[in-house]
Amino acid sequence: MTIVRDADFVRSSDRGAAAAIGNFDGVHLGHRSVIDQTGAAARRLHAPLGVLTFEPHPREFFAPDAPPFRLMSAEAKAHRLEKLGVDILYQLSFNQALASLSAEEFAQAILADKLGLRHVIVGSDFCFGKGRTGTARMLQEFGQAMGFGVTVAELLRDTDQTVSSTSIRTALTEGRPEDAARMLGHWHRIEGPVVHGEKRGRELGYPTANMSIDGLHPPRFGVYAVLVDVLEGRFQGRYRGVASMGVRPMFGENRPNLETFLFDFSGDLYGTQISVALVSYIRPEVKFEGLQALIAQMDKDSEEARHRLADATS
Repeated sequence: MTIVRDADFVRSSDRGAAAAIGNFDGVHLGHRSVIDQTGAAARRLHAPLGVLTFEPHPREFFAPDAPPFRLMSAEAKAHRLEKLGVDILYQLSFNQALASLSAEEFAQAILADKLGLRHVIVGSDFCFGKGRTGTARMLQEFGQAMGFGVTVAELLRDTDQTVSSTSIRTALTEGRPEDAARMLGHWHRIEGPVVHGEKRGRELGYPTANMSIDGLHPPRFGVYAVLVDVLEGRFQGRYRGVASMGVRPMFGENRPNLETFLFDFSGDLYGTQISVALVSYIRPEVKFEGLQALIAQMDKDSEEARHRLADATS
């Protein structure tokens, strides 16, 4: 998959795609429906399958001090889109110049002139341009005048609610990763490098792979049964484990992170990219009276996680 980050420097081979436009946070089933329709258009036109998104997320640009809300990092999103067969990811830099374009200017300058898109697919709630004044219907009118086709995809529903990143965040906040997975079409994953921690887990007999969750929407703090993909290096592969999400209240005030113990594993993962799937919420984060009580609970958590992961798949 090719990643294009600057609309001013687009190779001729990266022009002329059929592209889905949106933020695609989480790449959930609603997003996949839009991408599937885009794929059908790409095949019909014999064009590359593209996705157009923005970094940073426009919400981060306009409200940089707001609480973290993203379901996945830019890298994790790119990995997921590549798995779906996307040929070109237009990951355009969202800056003041782009934010200042009117809806018509965005359609003409970015979609038509610089990217040369042949067909565009958007959700029915799509808004664009300065002040979010552009609508999906307006985009259809612009496309007709500017030479590209536009398809408006209806929003996908899950039982009685629309499948959305907001609904998924709510499920994760409430400790319902199974419900989040049903809307995502895959387990919610936290992806990134293993970082050095304070190595307390090793002293307790539970060495963990520590990961930052900075910039991501924090799921409910507590203990989870997890599936772990080591994405590179000599230990590359799939593992099962138990993970603690939170601030480690026994050891003072700490920055939230994810600590994962991999079952039946021995090795050094520092600096390695891993992906941790939250499969099942076991219990909330609590403060124990002493280390022995903590270790006893970790033994129980591991046993429960093994039980819950017995039939888990990717």
